[in-house]
Amino acid sequence: MRKIAIYGKGGIGKSTTQQNTAGAMAHFFGKKVFIHGCDPKADSTRMILGGMNQKTLMDMLRDEGEEKITVDRVVKEGYGGIRCVESGGPEPGVGCAGRGVITAIDLMEKNGAYTDDLDFVFFDVLGDVVCGGFAMPIREGKAQEVYIVASGEMMAIYAANNICKGLLKYAKQSGVRLGGIICNSRNVDKEKEFLEEFTSAIGTKMIHFVPRDNVVQKAEFNKKTVVEYDAECNQANEYKTLAQKIIDNKDFVIPHPLKMDDLEAMVVKYGISD
Repeated sequence: MRKIAIYGKGGIGKSTTQQNTAGAMAHFFGKKVFIHGCDPKADSTRMILGGMNQKTLMDMLRDEGEEKITVDRVVKEGYGGIRCVESGGPEPGVGCAGRGVITAIDLMEKNGAYTDDLDFVFFDVLGDVVCGGFAMPIREGKAQEVYIVASGEMMAIYAANNICKGLLKYAKQSGVRLGGIICNSRNVDKEKEFLEEFTSAIGTKMIHFVPRDNVVQKAEFNKKTVVEYDAECNQANEYKTLAQKIIDNKDFVIPHPLKMDDLEAMVVKYGISD
């Protein structure tokens, strides 16, 4: 079983990329996959479950208590046999969402949710590493691999570099390693070249360049992954290729995040900053 944490700037398409990749793993390669959504919005499994609004683990913990939490009650199965759970979070404006991630993962481990028959467990984690709770999958060795979803946009690169700082901090104590950067394209100028130079500079690779395609939105509107919506389309093949690259990947590194001056110079070089 491989445990993978997916990080990235908010709004970069992290959960969309993660669900489409998981769907491709199940559909094309017969992999058994578990998705643990670690975002308080509880939207990390929507396309896998067909829009099913499952009760989150934290909601159940608040409403019924820990003794009522069982795998059968909180884990739902969706497209391709993919198992899903959402951590959820505190009520808006109350409590710490990061703490909810810690509690939820501990409860799933205690209840034996991550069974030995699984090939992959994905932790879909909110934003970049600025909170100890959201860093838990990498801080305490819950995940062995990290993939960062980015694009050629300036703030996406800043976030990716910041996540690498967190990885560097925890790599020795937890053994977590970076598997690569996934470019979820925004069709900005020189995007691929920028990502290739950035990934090389931090000591990793762009594991795949996912082109922008409106079929992704169409599938989302229909509460489906691209593979379920149209397994023969070009974009489904892109997610198949990404899934294959992750399955085959053996190149895991401790990244070397850039200093801010070096990152700013790279941004200017590619014309993103005026």
